[in-house]
Amino acid sequence: MGIDADTKAALLEKYRAERDKRLRPEGNAQYLRLKGQLSYYLEDPYTPRAEREPVTDHVTVAFIGAGFAGLVTGARLVEAGITDVRLIDKAGDVGGTWYWNRYPGAQCDTASMVYMPLLEETGHMPSEKYAHAPEILGHCQRIASQYGLYEQALFHTEVTGLVWDGERSVWVVRTDRGDEFTAAFLAMGTGPLHVPKLPGIPGLESFAGHSFHTSRWDYDYTGGDPTGAPLDRLGDKRVGLIGTGATSVQCVPHLARACRELYVFQRTPSSVDVRANHPIDPEWFATISTPGWQKRWLENFCANQTGGMAEEDLVQDGWTDLARRIRSKIAELPPDERTPAGMLAAFEDADFEKMEEIRARVDSVVSDSATAEKLKAWYRQLCKRPCFHDEYLQAYNEPGVTLVDTGGQGVERITERGVVVAGVEYELDCIIYASGFEVGSAYTERAGYDPVGRDGVRLSDYWADGMRTLHGIHVNGFPNLFVVQPTQGANLISNVPHNLTESGTTIAAVIQHAIDEGAAEVEVTADAEEAWLDLLGSGAGRMLGSPDCTPGYYNNEGRPPLPHQRLNVGYPHGAMAYFRYLDEWRRSGAFDGLEFRWVT
Repeated sequence: MGIDADTKAALLEKYRAERDKRLRPEGNAQYLRLKGQLSYYLEDPYTPRAEREPVTDHVTVAFIGAGFAGLVTGARLVEAGITDVRLIDKAGDVGGTWYWNRYPGAQCDTASMVYMPLLEETGHMPSEKYAHAPEILGHCQRIASQYGLYEQALFHTEVTGLVWDGERSVWVVRTDRGDEFTAAFLAMGTGPLHVPKLPGIPGLESFAGHSFHTSRWDYDYTGGDPTGAPLDRLGDKRVGLIGTGATSVQCVPHLARACRELYVFQRTPSSVDVRANHPIDPEWFATISTPGWQKRWLENFCANQTGGMAEEDLVQDGWTDLARRIRSKIAELPPDERTPAGMLAAFEDADFEKMEEIRARVDSVVSDSATAEKLKAWYRQLCKRPCFHDEYLQAYNEPGVTLVDTGGQGVERITERGVVVAGVEYELDCIIYASGFEVGSAYTERAGYDPVGRDGVRLSDYWADGMRTLHGIHVNGFPNLFVVQPTQGANLISNVPHNLTESGTTIAAVIQHAIDEGAAEVEVTADAEEAWLDLLGSGAGRMLGSPDCTPGYYNNEGRPPLPHQRLNVGYPHGAMAYFRYLDEWRRSGAFDGLEFRWVT
């Protein structure tokens, strides 16, 4: 279908109006960090803390974080013959995000075949196109067991200090458990989805009922379990859910079936497209799981989703659908209109059409027209993380479910009895905060520690005006330190594990080379780091969450980038080009830009 110029203009005006009403001058400061009186929201409800003696030994590699980043990097190190690897995590087990996210209905929103790392290496076949949380956590545990990563791991342990000892060429690691050990190499994989946040709502601490954050789901209160058992203790409860992002989209259907009354408090609706989840057929899987199959799938998804020219779409999901539409629109352009402006217009046309379909889907599913209107997302699809679900919209047809739309303003206040919106108090027995995790804060703030490199320089000071790396991995002034995350690399946000897999493979290759050569230290040169930053600066900048989008974590809540965010960009030639470049860089064996030092 086509959209005429008048309709486009009206849509853009609607997008702007909806964005403007949600802008808040405090940006990310509107959220509360869970400390002091709020620290009980961080307690681990899943694994009892076991007492142990402090650790004072030495390891070859210490990795902070036992999520996908630590597991993949650890696995690649073990494959390279480096088995002396220690994972450190504040959680009670491996899994990272998937250790904490055990709320009802939790599942990956990128297809399992490309989302779950090391499927080929472990021989695991996902049970569904979009696996649920228990299976993903189980896969994390499978990786840790297969590669021996449990043997030296420290759980329920938070790093408090990291100091480079130049005389011994080691990192000194200190923790809140009294540990003080050394590591020849140190890697950090503390990604953005591990520090829960709460909305800064006046009166939040005054509520007299029960409350918890979705990343610490209280099954003792709700009944049920992460595998999907009914929440059988909510039948007489009035429950309020604050937040309507990806987490709410997944858990609302379960709450809707269980609660006497469910009130969903919405500031901004999510765009919710069809999920179409289904079991994976073992016979079909056997035909595609030939050697190298997951790498082929990863590259195919990346090529399709980021505008590459893949001949087929193996994954066929909502992420690749928009990219296919954009390519089709560009292909329809006359040759003289295939300019940057023409291609941008084609992108916008494809997005308009897709979002009109998503909004029409709301009308076709939700019975009450007023509720349906409030559930429509008025922004470009990639302004916020796209959601996909086949039961979320349907949940609003349940008689006990009420959508409380706040008109973009959020909850007014919380009282001893419940939640107030626009002067109306909703009395509740329980408040569940689906308010997500810290994303826009500085890396060192989120991590809770601040590495001290050569000459006593702190990473927070070195990055005060923005992240500085080579490949998003190596930092000048911080020898033998590696960072595992997407920024300043592929920056492939639609499938973060792909970024982590490539980084882990690269780190293992660098450490193996250093050990094989007998080098005590490896560090990126200042010139190589500066050249990489210049290359990043030559690109178009942010691809997701532009400032004219509705506020969210993709665009710093609609505020201009803070100093530490200004270099949060990706490789200018795209994710696929970055992965190809990085593969060639490590395979060459030259490790251009890195300096290996032999200390006597």
